[in-house]
Amino acid sequence: MNNQPDSDIHHKPYPLVSIALCVYNGERYLAEQLDSLVNQTYPNFEIVVVDDGSKDRSREILRAYQAKYPFFRIFENEANLGYVKNFEKAICLCEGEYIALCDQDDIWDLEKISKQVAGIGDNLLIYHDSAFMDEQGRQMTWKRKMSDIIHLYRGDDPKVFLYFNCVSGHSILFKRELRDDFLPFNPDHFHDHWIAYVAVNLGSIEVIPETLVRYRQHTTTSTDILNKRKKIRKNYHENRDIKKLRKDLKWVQQCASFKKNRDQPFLDRLRALFEQRLESFFSFEYAGIIRDHYEQLYYIPVYKKSKKLAFVYRQIWGLRAKLLWARFFARPEREEYVTSTSEGAGNP
Repeated sequence: MNNQPDSDIHHKPYPLVSIALCVYNGERYLAEQLDSLVNQTYPNFEIVVVDDGSKDRSREILRAYQAKYPFFRIFENEANLGYVKNFEKAICLCEGEYIALCDQDDIWDLEKISKQVAGIGDNLLIYHDSAFMDEQGRQMTWKRKMSDIIHLYRGDDPKVFLYFNCVSGHSILFKRELRDDFLPFNPDHFHDHWIAYVAVNLGSIEVIPETLVRYRQHTTTSTDILNKRKKIRKNYHENRDIKKLRKDLKWVQQCASFKKNRDQPFLDRLRALFEQRLESFFSFEYAGIIRDHYEQLYYIPVYKKSKKLAFVYRQIWGLRAKLLWARFFARPEREEYVTSTSEGAGNP
């Protein structure tokens, strides 16, 4: 197998695929992940690694692989860029016709790239299901795969990604032509959610219903999707509801500001109603737009139909009502389980 990029990187039937890998203090699992990358069956790929100032043995491990594999390129940041901006740099350094994103602590199926290139067709982006594993690499016994907890979407409806995300970064392969439209990243939001949102505005996305990555879940995973314990202090309602509303508004505003939205009038109306919600006690119009577009806006979460009416009802309450509620009914310090929904931002 020859993994070294051909002199004509766009030759058919094997155009160059760039794997953008971001690393930060990843020595514990890095070699295991790298082995799954260098042994991909696809015959024409490069691995573009950006280390974000690791203090452990990560750079030593990377240099050992670079010495062995000519398609392995390493870039070392002098200053820490952070998770999102480091991926932005890695993506910009990629030369392939297709670009795949990669985290440092997962394990890829050796057929992953081959299957994604074969399946992308006319779509701008293709992703896949993923299997959960624990820190020791053992299969999770509760929720075994991504599709157990969220619906995986294929199509071209941007409304699906306005509040939720099902496209995890480690599963993404996209056409390079998409890059200029989603860069630069806003570090306040997850990059994979934004890539998915832009892709469905400009074209369509496809999903492979196979688990092509073993997705490690542990306390240091920056985008852990499973339920994790989180301490909620005495300002419980502020953390859960009020602060979240403000963050969600920023996400909706970013989506509405995209210059190539399929349905700009809908985005403008949604943004205006969301902004009004933060200035009022009640927001019946906002609840109405959620009700009218519920099937699209809430396609990704696995909700029972019986919860639909109750959820729409909760959208009636504006920020002022929530502040009033928090003032008079604030709970004492406590702990509870909360759900982190995919690698996305702006989830209501």
